[in-house]
Amino acid sequence: MGLIRMTGIVKEYEMGEAMVHALQGIELEVKSGEFLAIVGPSGSGKSTLMNLIGCLDRPTSGEYYLDGRKVDDLSDDELARIRNKSIGFVFQTFNLLPRTNCLHNVELPLLYSNISRKNREKTALEILERVGLGDRVYHNPNELSGGERQRVAIARALVNDPTIVLADEPTGNLDSRTGSEIMAILEELNKEGKTIVLVTHEKYIAEYSARVIYLKDGRVVKEDAEILR
Repeated sequence: MGLIRMTGIVKEYEMGEAMVHALQGIELEVKSGEFLAIVGPSGSGKSTLMNLIGCLDRPTSGEYYLDGRKVDDLSDDELARIRNKSIGFVFQTFNLLPRTNCLHNVELPLLYSNISRKNREKTALEILERVGLGDRVYHNPNELSGGERQRVAIARALVNDPTIVLADEPTGNLDSRTGSEIMAILEELNKEGKTIVLVTHEKYIAEYSARVIYLKDGRVVKEDAEILR
């Protein structure tokens, strides 16, 4: 069984008087250590699928197993622990606290763990050094470039040493050169064994992955080589 396994996943929600069929029978398996890209047009269900994979939402129907555990059977507290310990999130909009420096933004997930302040800071410093921001530790986000802010977001995603890194359009607000630098970091993390699931609409970004699936109207309609041609 894969690290991530979804069968018959359906997600529906109401928008006014209309019913939106965001995902329609998704079948997906992601092996441990894999690098998967999810591509597709706006409204295809990419972010909805990412939210389900990250245990930020639950499906309307279908089954989702994460590392052998059926997600539907888990309580909200158990899902929160999984999100904090096993999954690192990287978003297009960075989601950093604006009046908080890099160090404290990165150590934020550790506040929910039984770790001393000294060790929290030590871990956050090590991760910031790793992503090339050792000289920007005490800067606030508004003092950083877009690429630097995304590096802080990646450091925050890594601080709990998660098994899975979920990146939702992580280069969407960056120029192509800076985007390539961010992707190089994700590529290196994958080489070290982390499972990477990436949402993107950029072909050159998808090419960093080992496998690509294409979503359209809430369904997987293509895989791999035919997408990148």
